[in-house]
Amino acid sequence: MSKETKDFTPDVILFTDGACSGNPGPGGWAFILRHLRSGKELICNGGEADTTNNRMELTAVIVGLRALKRPTAVEIVSDSAYVLNGLSTWMKSWKANGWRRREKGKWEDVKNVKLWQELDLLVSRHEVYFTHVRGHAGHPENEHCDRLATEACRAIQKKKREQTSD
Repeated sequence: MSKETKDFTPDVILFTDGACSGNPGPGGWAFILRHLRSGKELICNGGEADTTNNRMELTAVIVGLRALKRPTAVEIVSDSAYVLNGLSTWMKSWKANGWRRREKGKWEDVKNVKLWQELDLLVSRHEVYFTHVRGHAGHPENEHCDRLATEACRAIQKKKREQTSD
């Protein structure tokens, strides 16, 4: 369930970001999961060889939510309007329409539907609030996630180059 009011006090904050070199192309994702009372953080990143930026943005949130061991109050902080609009606005109608959306007067399957369905399941386990931050605007955790996602993307590019030069 999502909260849209500021009367929300999270137990954890999930900062996320995704990156892609080319779209599609190699991509990376990253998250920082911070437990507010203890101050403990879990920081993770990863990537895929052939993906899109939207898929990496979704994956960062999914992997971050998977790390939670029990239902909790979570603030998701992201620079991705795609992820935040999907979670807070679009998903309800997608589900009501069998995970389809209207495009140019025709029904089309929702892009990245498997990721959206997993995200829907994960979000349903928690009390969630969404916060949008501007990318590349100096938000410390967003900048950190951006660096980690970009590093993961570069590592995949390097591995790909090494495989083709063998």
